[in-house]
Amino acid sequence: MRYQAIYQNIDVTTYCQLRVHSGLSPKTEIAATIGLQNSLCCVAILDRENNNEVIGMGRLVGDGACHCQVVDICVLPAHQKRGLGKLILSKLDEYIQANIPSSCYVNLIADGEAYRLYEQYGFKEVWPASRGMGYTKK
Repeated sequence: MRYQAIYQNIDVTTYCQLRVHSGLSPKTEIAATIGLQNSLCCVAILDRENNNEVIGMGRLVGDGACHCQVVDICVLPAHQKRGLGKLILSKLDEYIQANIPSSCYVNLIADGEAYRLYEQYGFKEVWPASRGMGYTKK
């Protein structure tokens, strides 16, 4: 198999590059450093045909018991449409099932059509009962 999903911390430079090249918003180096250190779980997708280059990732953040959020799901464009998002989610779900208490509220923000992938793992829209909200500190 060309790709492998593993539990592995992502270095700051790779994290920042993956986000930008995959179409996610950029993060500052200090934000990435702090955020990565505080991950509950980090999944990396390695391209075994290219020196185990990290070409995709996903993380779980939160308190690990009451509230967790799936974040940073991304794959470099040259490797998209190959089921790698599903591979990332499967690995994160494996961690959640083995390590997170049953009453934990696990959430995410789905961009575009990504909600179709997340529905396969039990995520459901919360509207109209709840409304997701957020802002980016300037």
